[in-house]
Amino acid sequence: MSDLLSVKVALERMLKWFSPVETTTVPLERSLGMILAENIISDTDLPPFDNSSMDGFAVRSGDTAGAAKSQPVQLDVVLDIPAGTGFTAELAPGQAARIMTGAILPTGADAVVPIEDTNFNRGEVNAPLPPSVQIYQPARKGAYLRPKGQDLHQGDQVLQSGRCLTPQDLGILATLGKATVPIFRRPRVALLSSGDELVTPSEPLSPGKIRDSNSYTLAALCEQNGAETTRLGIVKDDPDLIRERLELAIDRSVDLILTSAGVSVGAFDYVRSVIEENGNLTFWRVNMRPGKPLAFGAFRGIPLIGLPGNPVSSYVGFQVFVVPVLRRLSGQPEMHRPRLKVFLDESLESDGRETYFRAILFEKCGKIRATLAGHQGSGNLFSLVKANALIILPAGVTSLQKDAEVDAWLLDTNWSAHE
Repeated sequence: MSDLLSVKVALERMLKWFSPVETTTVPLERSLGMILAENIISDTDLPPFDNSSMDGFAVRSGDTAGAAKSQPVQLDVVLDIPAGTGFTAELAPGQAARIMTGAILPTGADAVVPIEDTNFNRGEVNAPLPPSVQIYQPARKGAYLRPKGQDLHQGDQVLQSGRCLTPQDLGILATLGKATVPIFRRPRVALLSSGDELVTPSEPLSPGKIRDSNSYTLAALCEQNGAETTRLGIVKDDPDLIRERLELAIDRSVDLILTSAGVSVGAFDYVRSVIEENGNLTFWRVNMRPGKPLAFGAFRGIPLIGLPGNPVSSYVGFQVFVVPVLRRLSGQPEMHRPRLKVFLDESLESDGRETYFRAILFEKCGKIRATLAGHQGSGNLFSLVKANALIILPAGVTSLQKDAEVDAWLLDTNWSAHE
């Protein structure tokens, strides 16, 4: 297998071809899940002013020393401060101001006494301002306040370029007054399935035919990873037809062409030859299992990744190679996919290629263990449906015994050992 590229080298060669797509701006309300194209720096303090975190009375904390229900401290109420007003008056010693949650703190006040710790009747709607208030608890300096800059200071970096925007990110952007957001546009991917044996899901099966599953799996994976897809459909094993279909990808200005099948050494595997005749082939075999016949090159200047036709091989190839490429195109940082250390519940054998086994993880006696999710044939898609992880055997390892420790990728990100 010395003529096979390692997974690491193949991915490094592939990524050198790609750089982030151009940027644009979108309205804030349409930016969820988009990739931020610039660092966001706060141009203000948050909160922008000292404010109350409770309905109550703003006071000078020293005025409330010794207050108790049996011996309340009485203060003159001289101000009424609802939320949303730019009130800036000063509170003198012995005075208090009725204040609402979020309202600006008057000068001189350094604490808020919750309304529950006073004699004020909070159950009365639109109650008039009382001439005085009795305080039943001493107020600690800073109590029930949100000081200016508690969350952010002007000049702080809030979000970093390359971040996939979340609902809470949209909230902080709104707080900062960002009505539009600079983002990388979504990468555009063209999908092509090849093979005389393929029919669409709606067609009846005749002898020798199978339904095209790869285009649906790959389109969903592209969407899951932030890309827009253009389906080029199913094309028969005919080099002229394959070339015509790939030309459509050029017309649609895609960033990546993704094919499945047709890149091996079979007599009717024409995708590879079409690439070589109309562009270049950088490599076409990788030291991995499943997925060895994986091709990378360019068709008329557009990068093309040729995935194997077997459904599991195609899926694994996407996870290993296409996901990092889409991240590079969309401006995201390099992904270091988290790996779990798990213990085998059965022995494994491989041929020495870097091997990805479909597995089911479970907890037993305080350890995360892994068992195979059915037969590991690369055409057996149901075993992938049942799996919640991929066990990874490094290149050069041909067998591992039960209870050996191995690395695993989680496929179900919601999976927990304590389910």
